Amino acid sequence: MTGTACLVSDKLDILTLLQEQPEDAKYQDISKRYAFIRRIRGDGNCFYRALSYGHLESLLGNKREMEKFKEAVIQSKAELLSAGFDEDIFRNLLSTFVSVIEQTEDQASSLLSNFNDPTTSDIIVHYLRLLASSYLQNRAEFFQHFVEAPNLRDFCVQDVETMGLECDHVQILALSQALGINIQIECMEGADCDLNHHIIPDGSTPSLHLLYKTAHYDILYKGSVCRQSQEGAYR
Repeated sequence: MTGTACLVSDKLDILTLLQEQPEDAKYQDISKRYAFIRRIRGDGNCFYRALSYGHLESLLGNKREMEKFKEAVIQSKAELLSAGFDEDIFRNLLSTFVSVIEQTEDQASSLLSNFNDPTTSDIIVHYLRLLASSYLQNRAEFFQHFVEAPNLRDFCVQDVETMGLECDHVQILALSQALGINIQIECMEGADCDLNHHIIPDGSTPSLHLLYKTAHYDILYKGSVCRQSQEGAYR
């Protein structure tokens, strides 16, 4: 699924990224430290899609951790209820998300096909947006200081819950905490020649690596130079 129409691409050699700007020091740095990249469609939902796909992929072959994550997703409905969302609004969203996790447990190859089905993929994104909104609102006293909107509720309705709007640091922090996902973001922005590295939460060991470039997120993979052997069955 390498075409422009896909929401989540196959795993690609990191040299495809380096070819964009081979003389740029940041691109050279990324190509030395990572073996593969997986492109996510730039539709404003890329962070949510990258987070959910990348985390599920990292759990492949680990039944215990997959079950643990499924339970965390199921239990996350308490956040939405606490924030005042009617269960009728999100019941089907949550059910689909859990179903995708279960299908991934049974058949790893279903992960990529599910995330490239627009309806299924967007349902997962929608649920994650509602979860991020709920997590922020349930801790409004803390998170209010991170937003510029007049109040946190307005920010959540306008910027978090609405599909197709780009993600800010506050949503990343909320979802990392809500689902227990440790993330490292390699940031290509800025005029300096060095990459900026952000680990969320601070001091954690990341299980998911993301590339941030021009308001967009893709998934990065560490590995040796023997890339073809690492491609595996999850293409």
